[in-house]
Amino acid sequence: MRCAPSVRIAAAPPTPHDRQRLVDTLRRVGAACFPELPDYQCFAGADALDDKVITLARDRRGRVIGFCSAILLDVPGVPSVMHLGLTCVHPVARGRRLTHRLTGRLVMQYLARHRPLGRTWITSVACVLSSVGNVASSFDDVFPSPFFQRPTATHRRIVDVIDRRYRDAIAINPDAELDRERFVFRRSVAGTVFQKSADDARYHHREAGLNAFYTALLDLDAGDEVVQVGHFSLATLQRYLRTGFGRRRPPIPPVPAWVHAESTREAA
Repeated sequence: MRCAPSVRIAAAPPTPHDRQRLVDTLRRVGAACFPELPDYQCFAGADALDDKVITLARDRRGRVIGFCSAILLDVPGVPSVMHLGLTCVHPVARGRRLTHRLTGRLVMQYLARHRPLGRTWITSVACVLSSVGNVASSFDDVFPSPFFQRPTATHRRIVDVIDRRYRDAIAINPDAELDRERFVFRRSVAGTVFQKSADDARYHHREAGLNAFYTALLDLDAGDEVVQVGHFSLATLQRYLRTGFGRRRPPIPPVPAWVHAESTREAA
């Protein structure tokens, strides 16, 4: 098993035919992961690739069996923001930590090529506990997470831009309500292929403390999603090389009172 280097699709593949062939390949992998393939992100067509950064995983015969596709966001006043939008691994290749390896390779390659001495901000909008737990464990100053509980002005600026400009690109329901204190879109994925049950252990993180934090923050059965904002740099990369993606944190503290999703609904 190997992971191909990430590429900035704005520069390559060079021809419309190659771009469409890549989209067709990604759709085949996606079709094995979703009961209904969403018209979203890199699945939307060759014209949708211009602002994407993509890593591919291939088997020994060269067939694509997984990918991670991120979106480069334009946030005024923040020089580099990457949205970790979509990762798919074909069922035949699951259990090999490809999700971690794909995401780790993507951010490592992007940092080395574009921001070797700087900081890149990352965002993620998700309701899958394993995914949000990995983001919290792998990047720096991620809010909301058990490890960083006071968002900075930059965290808030990025979330505001996502809310105003990127709902469609990130597949956030236009009618979803943004809880600005907790960075949660309420009922954003209700009734869609993205919604997950809080009781479905297949989507839980291996760390019980992370599951407890995010199930308190979100009403998963109502279709809530969390917006995570953090950043990575050379120091993050060095930690990743030592420990791997999703493996870095000290003991997880108890869930603080402000996290609980129920308090938000009562206030409303």
